[in-house]
This record gives sequence, structure tokens and C-alpha cells, in this order.
Amino acid sequence: MPGSQPAEAARPVPDVVVAGHVSLDVFPMLYGPVKNEPGRLVVVGPAVLSTGGVVANTGVALHRLGVRVGLVAKVGADMFGTAVLESLARHGGQLVDGIRVCATEPTSYTIVIAPPGVDRSFLHCPGANQTFSAEDVPYESLSGVRLFHFGYPPLMPRMYADGGAQLRAMFARVVEAGVATALDLCEPDPESDAGRVNWVEVLRQALPYVDVFAPSIDELLFMFDGPAHQRLQAGAPLASVADYSRLADLGGQLTAMGAGVVAIKLGNQGLYLRTTPDATRMRAFCERLELRTDAWLDRELLSPCFRARTVSGTTGSGDATIAGLLAALLRGEGPREAATSATAVGACSVEAVDPTSGIPTWTQVTERIADGWPRQPVEIELPADVAVERDGTGTMVLLR
Repeated sequence: MPGSQPAEAARPVPDVVVAGHVSLDVFPMLYGPVKNEPGRLVVVGPAVLSTGGVVANTGVALHRLGVRVGLVAKVGADMFGTAVLESLARHGGQLVDGIRVCATEPTSYTIVIAPPGVDRSFLHCPGANQTFSAEDVPYESLSGVRLFHFGYPPLMPRMYADGGAQLRAMFARVVEAGVATALDLCEPDPESDAGRVNWVEVLRQALPYVDVFAPSIDELLFMFDGPAHQRLQAGAPLASVADYSRLADLGGQLTAMGAGVVAIKLGNQGLYLRTTPDATRMRAFCERLELRTDAWLDRELLSPCFRARTVSGTTGSGDATIAGLLAALLRGEGPREAATSATAVGACSVEAVDPTSGIPTWTQVTERIADGWPRQPVEIELPADVAVERDGTGTMVLLR
């Protein structure tokens, strides 16, 4: 009609939907260790504000890598919520389309305490994440979406209640829609309700519907081996707590529970990748993402970290690592290439204080790898009867 305004163009369907936990992270600059003494005033430097949680970290990382992303999460109608929405919208207006604003709930926030040379700790308010449920996922909007990634159920009580019934139901509905699935965790506060949950049983219920399970070794030890987790928390080197046999055992347990691909984040030791030997299970996953079943079936890899130019911050680097893995899957890469891409993106992440601003384009990541980007040495001891192959990028491939 003459004089009418053109209709707004429909937004393209995202390749991946990232759902779950979102927060505002506050990084005060600390000049030294923080002493916890009553009445003490600690002088700090300027604070960096950043969106946090899997939705922001993995979602924005995927967006920066050139993947079409949709986000699903909840924030409050407060200043922190406004900051989260404005921050995400700066990366792309479409990223906030699926963020629900709740008038009666606060926005989640985290104060990241990271003194120089000391492992970071967190003060966390779960906020609106506490009421996130399986019903908050817009299943009707998943048509055409290739991958659904959910993160941080230990911070979302409704998702782990009743043995994880809603977590299982959510993933079952996503699989029914023909979409590949991925799950990330976070470590529960041992003094909280989440710390007393039987997480092994929660995973046993959910993993048959999870194609890619991407926990950290810390989280797995908390859930599967309390004494080993306590040794790690007490300062024992990771290599002494999680040797190759421990990783192989955990990977085997998780694939036996139903996961198609298990990607265990190992901090400065890289990424351990294990895939199911179940051909039927692997075929179903590969068909959803148009991957080669023979390339992904029954594989086991250890991808060492790449050397960062400088380590400015490690918060969210695990989320960035998984963003690299998921982006590689969406591009049809095999397990060796996908594990390499994952650790490369994770290394880019730590070169900035916040989780995502250090992540370049996918082309820049691949060019840096092709230019001979060096890797960190691996301290995890490998048994003599495991054959180790090094490819051109230094990826160690464990062959059974």
C-alpha cells in the first residue's frame, strides 16, 4: 500500500539455542590477597562488568565465532537486568529476543574475587535462575534449530528437583523436535541444597537425551568421587588426582549412562574427549548434525591447551571452550579437529579479562592454528600400553 511502512524482515532461524543460567558478573581489580577481617576496608581498583553464565558466555562466544544464536533465560526488572540486556544487545539485537524479564524476581549476579596469583572465588546470587523450569523453553520455536545447549542446572533448583525430572523432560522434548542436544554443568556449593543432590542419579536420568555432555573435571569429581575432589580443592595437582585411567573411567561411565559425546574440561591440561561405542546412539546424534558416524564412533582424544599470549582472566574460559566445540560440530568437523578448535577458542578467551571479548572470528582462530600455534605441555601421565599419536597441531590422540 502506498505510504505504508515496510514490514520488518523476519529474523533468521538460529543454528543453536543456548538456554539456562545468565547473570551479571562484577570483576573488581584486586592488587593482592583479600583478607577477610571484620571492619577491614580493602582498597580495590576499577570494576569490569560483564554478562556471565552459560547463556551469555557460550552464547556470545558462538555469536563472535559467526554462528547464528538464540538465547533463552530469565532476568529481573532491575538495574542489573537492564545491564544484562543492554550488554547482550550490543552484540546483536536478536540475542535478547528470548530473554524473559520477570517483574517480581531479581537478576542473578556474581562478584568474582580474583587476586593476582590466587585461584578465583565467587559470591553468587542465583536470582531469577531459581525459578527457571522446563516450561520456560519455547519448544515451538525450535523448528529449524540444529543444536540446543543448556547450562548450569546446579544453580537452577527446579531443574534438579525430583531427581532431575524437569531436566530429563526438557531434553526429551528437544530430542523429539529433532534437535541435537548439549549440557554443561557448574560446581554446586557443597553447603547448598544442590550440594546434597544425588547428581549421579540426575545424570543417569538426563544423559540418554544428551548428545554432548561437557562438564569440568572438578564438577565430575564432586559428583562421582568426593575424596578426590577434596584433594583437588586442597591444592593437589590435577594430574595427580585425575590421571588417564580416571579420565577413561569417567568417560566410560558417562557414555554408558547414555551420552553420545563426553567433553571433560581439564583447566590448563586441556580437553578430554570420549565418544560412545554404541553405533545406534552415535548414528542418531550424527544424523541430527550431518556428521560422519564412522569418524565419531568410539573415539578418545586429549587436546592440550594452546599457549595464550597473556592470561588476563580465566572466568568463563570453559564456556568458551565448549563454544568452540559446538561451533566445530555445526561446521561438520571430526573429533580431532573439533577438540583442537575447542581448546583454541578457550585459549583466546583467557587473553581478555571477561569471557568473550578476546574471542576473534572463526577464520582468525583457524589461521592461528594453521600458523603453528604452540601448545602447553601435558602433565597427565599416560600408560605405556596406550598409543599416542601427535598430529600437526600437537593434538594427542589416544588410540585403544
